[in-house]
Amino acid sequence: MFSTFAIVITLLLLMFFAYRGYSVLILAPIMATLAVLLSGDFLSSIPAYTDVFMGALSGFLLKFFPIFLLGALFGRLMADSGAATAIANTVVEKLGASKAILAVILVCAILTYGGVSLFVVAFAIYPIAKDLFKVADIPKRLIPAAIALGSFTFTMTALPGTPAIQNAIPIPYYNTNVFAAPVLGLIGGTIMFIGGWLWLQSRAKKANAAGEGYGQHDDEDIGGIGVRAKDAEAEKGKVLSTHHTSFIVAMIPLVLVIALNALLTYAVFPSMDFSNLQTQFPELNIAGSLGLWSIIISLVVACMVLIVLRIGHWNDLQKTINRGTYDSMLPIFNTASEVGYGAVIASLAGFLIIRDSILNLSPNNPLISEAVAMTTLAGITGSSSGGLSIALSTLGEDYLRMAVDAGIDPELMHRVAVMAAGGLDTLPHSGAVITLLAICGLTHKQSYLNLAMVTILIPIVAVIAVIILGTMFGSF
Repeated sequence: MFSTFAIVITLLLLMFFAYRGYSVLILAPIMATLAVLLSGDFLSSIPAYTDVFMGALSGFLLKFFPIFLLGALFGRLMADSGAATAIANTVVEKLGASKAILAVILVCAILTYGGVSLFVVAFAIYPIAKDLFKVADIPKRLIPAAIALGSFTFTMTALPGTPAIQNAIPIPYYNTNVFAAPVLGLIGGTIMFIGGWLWLQSRAKKANAAGEGYGQHDDEDIGGIGVRAKDAEAEKGKVLSTHHTSFIVAMIPLVLVIALNALLTYAVFPSMDFSNLQTQFPELNIAGSLGLWSIIISLVVACMVLIVLRIGHWNDLQKTINRGTYDSMLPIFNTASEVGYGAVIASLAGFLIIRDSILNLSPNNPLISEAVAMTTLAGITGSSSGGLSIALSTLGEDYLRMAVDAGIDPELMHRVAVMAAGGLDTLPHSGAVITLLAICGLTHKQSYLNLAMVTILIPIVAVIAVIILGTMFGSF
């Protein structure tokens, strides 16, 4: 009983302090140790950190560090080469200011589906979105929701082949790949996209009818985080004037990431004989590694192609590569720390009660239990990748066993897990939400309701639709 109480207390404290802006890097080990102490096991507190916490943290790094590193590097290369801006300008030019909301959503979706980090996208697109919304006289308070819809939802969790880390995390647990349940993913993604777009359009029309326009805003400072809006504009202008990247050239690396991934997943790897590799590395889980290898190879090739395409046009390639490398450090260690916290929690006696209650939530349909577990933990940690990692590291084997017993395709389990993690992950204490609002210079009071509608409520509807369809017709 004390152990279960300790888990609940530390989870609430983790949410509270994360919302207050404290780093998960220090929060996670402190809360993990506190949970052990509150459970009454004082002697185990230190080994719980040195062995359990650090063991889980290092295990996560071992599996996913290359994807975080390459994803961050690719995003930085896209931004600094001018490719991201070229894509944004072309979409905006084709759609026009009258379709400002749709333009922002599509630009963010193209970039994130191609592998660009959502944080890089937010910084790169905000100055463009601000100008568009001003011209169209749409309330600025809707900008965060438009960026979030294109970056945090369907391209992150639903669309087949997306190289987002969330889509990679279930691979070693379910022996799947990033194209798991592709048609169901497309259906879920379409619900998120159309539902979110229609919602934001309705809010803009309502504001217009009430006489509310862009509003009076001090756009000089981006959320008080040390970035001046005029500096962002100057940087954007410098990129455009220096590189003049064409839309076609800018799209090549993005298309490569998805196309090469598909080629490796469905043609190259299935035709290869890995028996010698299995002999050489007897502990290697080939089935659980192929999906990760496909993403790694695709991102490496895309980065190399992007560098070569812009040879002679880089302002400072070394600086870009170094910045991209550093960009990966905080996200992966934040997520790995949350995994370490989850491992310590899973080692406590009280977790057995929580685990059994979650697993027995819907014994005949593990999809429902899985969705609840993923979205709840994502909400608690304020991170879809953190919630996924904790849930799968502690319950992944159980869910795979339940899926096999119920005759459910692991690909369907994969897709539901990822989409569900993209539900409550954007609660007010989420780091991504806080950062996005800071970039836009807006508050939770001004923008959070619409942001929550397109990143929480509508994605949850999409998950429910996919679970219903998957239960009725299986994985497809």
